[in-house]
Amino acid sequence: MDFRPWLLKTSDAPPAGPAPGEDLVYASRAFDDSGWRLLDLPHDWGVESPFVQALPGETGKLPWHGVAWYRKRLHLTAADAGRRIVLEVDGALSNSAVFCNGRLVGGWAYGYMSFQVDLTGCLQAGADNSLAIRLDNPAGSSRWYPGGGLYRHVWLTRTGAVHVLADQQFVHTPEVSAEKATVAVRSAVANSSPGPVKAAVEVEIFRADAQGRPVGAPLARTRELVHHLKPGALQTFDFNLKLSRPALWDVKSPHRHVAVTLVSQGGRLRDRVDTPFGIRQIAFKADDGFHLNGRRVALKGVCMHHDLGALGAAFNVRAAERQLELLREMGVNALRTSHNPPAPELLELTDRMGFVVINELFDTWTQAKKPQDYHQHFPAWSEADARTWVRRDRNHPSVILWSTGNELHELGMKMGPAVSNRLANIVRSEDPTRLITVGAHDVESGFNGFQKTVGVFGYNYKPHEYARFHRANPTLPLYGSETASTVSSRGEYHFPVTDDKAGGLTGYHVSSYDLYSPWWASSPDVEFRGQDQNRFVAGEFVWTGFDYLGEPTPFNDDATNLFNFHTPEARARAAEELARLGTLQLPSRSSYFGIFDLAGFKKDRFWLYQSRWRPELPSAHILPHWNWPERVGQVTPVHVYTSGDEAELFLNGRSLGRRKKGDGEYRLRWNDVVYEPGELTVVAYWKGQDWARSRVVTTGPAQLLQLAADRAEIRADGRDLSFITATVVDQAGRAVPRSKPRLTFTIDGPGELVATDNGDPTDHTSFKSAQRHAFNALALAIVKFKPGATQPVTLKVTAEGLAPAEVLLHPR
Repeated sequence: MDFRPWLLKTSDAPPAGPAPGEDLVYASRAFDDSGWRLLDLPHDWGVESPFVQALPGETGKLPWHGVAWYRKRLHLTAADAGRRIVLEVDGALSNSAVFCNGRLVGGWAYGYMSFQVDLTGCLQAGADNSLAIRLDNPAGSSRWYPGGGLYRHVWLTRTGAVHVLADQQFVHTPEVSAEKATVAVRSAVANSSPGPVKAAVEVEIFRADAQGRPVGAPLARTRELVHHLKPGALQTFDFNLKLSRPALWDVKSPHRHVAVTLVSQGGRLRDRVDTPFGIRQIAFKADDGFHLNGRRVALKGVCMHHDLGALGAAFNVRAAERQLELLREMGVNALRTSHNPPAPELLELTDRMGFVVINELFDTWTQAKKPQDYHQHFPAWSEADARTWVRRDRNHPSVILWSTGNELHELGMKMGPAVSNRLANIVRSEDPTRLITVGAHDVESGFNGFQKTVGVFGYNYKPHEYARFHRANPTLPLYGSETASTVSSRGEYHFPVTDDKAGGLTGYHVSSYDLYSPWWASSPDVEFRGQDQNRFVAGEFVWTGFDYLGEPTPFNDDATNLFNFHTPEARARAAEELARLGTLQLPSRSSYFGIFDLAGFKKDRFWLYQSRWRPELPSAHILPHWNWPERVGQVTPVHVYTSGDEAELFLNGRSLGRRKKGDGEYRLRWNDVVYEPGELTVVAYWKGQDWARSRVVTTGPAQLLQLAADRAEIRADGRDLSFITATVVDQAGRAVPRSKPRLTFTIDGPGELVATDNGDPTDHTSFKSAQRHAFNALALAIVKFKPGATQPVTLKVTAEGLAPAEVLLHPR
């Protein structure tokens, strides 16, 4: 819905909301919602729906747009009288309007922003109350699948009349060394009572456990500061605490602390707020990249959209944690939250697990990318969004940069520097401890003056410009804010293999030789060379870590934009491929950019990045698979990704030659291998010594199914998840690469099959379906326990002609 000025203010700007005269019967306190569906939050209504071929591929072919209502009945006890009660919404897509007992009390326009609504004057203690939230996701407002609904957590927070404003807590560490640290704490205390009060405020510092909770005795404590607060007054208190030999937060050892702010009145504790934080020092240097606690740390990063594959946009802690675990295995130490603020829990995970984060605010400013996108709200809402964003996330040690935008049209406009400076000044006023960046796709924005509005410059897909930028801006740090955008389908290979990046199409899939990309992008190797030749570059953020819903380049909407091919020749080849396929409607639901597919299965590129980002880990990976009965006697090139510096390839025991990596080479290639069934083996070396070995074999036919759970014991809380991989194997237990049988999953016990997937970007089977084809031998089932379950759950998978398999899950 367009900007509506008549909704009540909850910040310095009015949000969008219902039009005058709209029937708001669902907001009424008396409305009978007994026939409505009962559901748990977070919730994404779009991902529950069937895929719709007619919907644009760029948003994932799921019906995410439209108006929806959520209702909640609340009973407040008499003890709640006099308390301050606040509704906290971590994220709602979008244009929220909040009604309390039928009365409009607030809302927020930006669907990715957390916001609060004070319900104190509306809710009645000792009575039943109603809350209703109206959401309106406009069509044509997103370039990818955004999801729809209350897709992040919603909280009801009760405090006393004298209370700490948690969203205005600010903890940072202005002085850090191995010997000592200064912790600066700013707390804002408000008095919402009808009379004046005398408030005493103090702060204690504790070590934190894995959940960010204080443990042990205080490491430091301030004296009490006392202040008289008039009714409605707000007072800020500043504290500085000294710690000796502090445990530092680092990507290798993410130690955390907790600042506990205590507010007392007349010797009685009135409020307490715990603020987890990390003691660490960050710096960007124009000639030496990013430094953490005094040492250079190369940014080995990926960009991530906010959806969680088959779970859609509804945030789940375990699903996000699984993604981070897989990324860490590859060597990732950094995330860019493209192109919007993340769920608060994601930053809690990065704090705990030791990832650094570029926290991004907007995909658009004043100029539209889609007709109904955020540009409509930017004039009235950008300041409120920027301040709320920084205040919410500035205490997270994992956040190292604030990115105010991505690929903005303003980068090449005269107005651009003014808009950028305005946002930068807002951000700096809320947090002077971190620098500001953008993701810039426009080459000249690094030279036209725009670059001077940020503290660290990010180039999207410009490795060939790094040297020129550094010569022109010798004091401005630089990194690759988006890199590669290589596209591939897991386990799909196209012949002949060419180095034409517009090639590699195989039906509605892209070959997994990792050589293919849109015209603006490149293979990973090109970016690697750009960084190795320009050591001042702080690192990169690959587009993307995981496939995501929507933006299915090269198969976006129709034949006219297939692959966004840059040259007439490439467009002609693409059109010819489409004609062969016999359709102008493209089926893809999800992207091809990920290093992991949508189900979280590794593509070949995983081992290429791992070999670069974990060079100390002996590794070798061969591609393609070796099941090609139709290619006997034909040239079938073989690539090897290894952390070694050379390798020898053997086919059925015969050496096919030893190759050594040259300067600027990151893979080893045997381009003239003639296929014959059997076994391919690679022996990798490092400085002449045996380093790693790997092999691929021609398997037998599919005979069996296997199930493997990432965790066989999970919490029975209705939220924790087990991710279970089904593999189609031969009699020897080897995955059969091209097998795609139809699988059926069944649950026995107090559990629920939450979703299934297979990583196939063209699969339109509902994520809620218990039946799904394997895609190149693999499929995924996501299972949870019902709340309070005490008995185990058995997941079984069957397929016609194959021996079944089952796995047992236990509650804890």
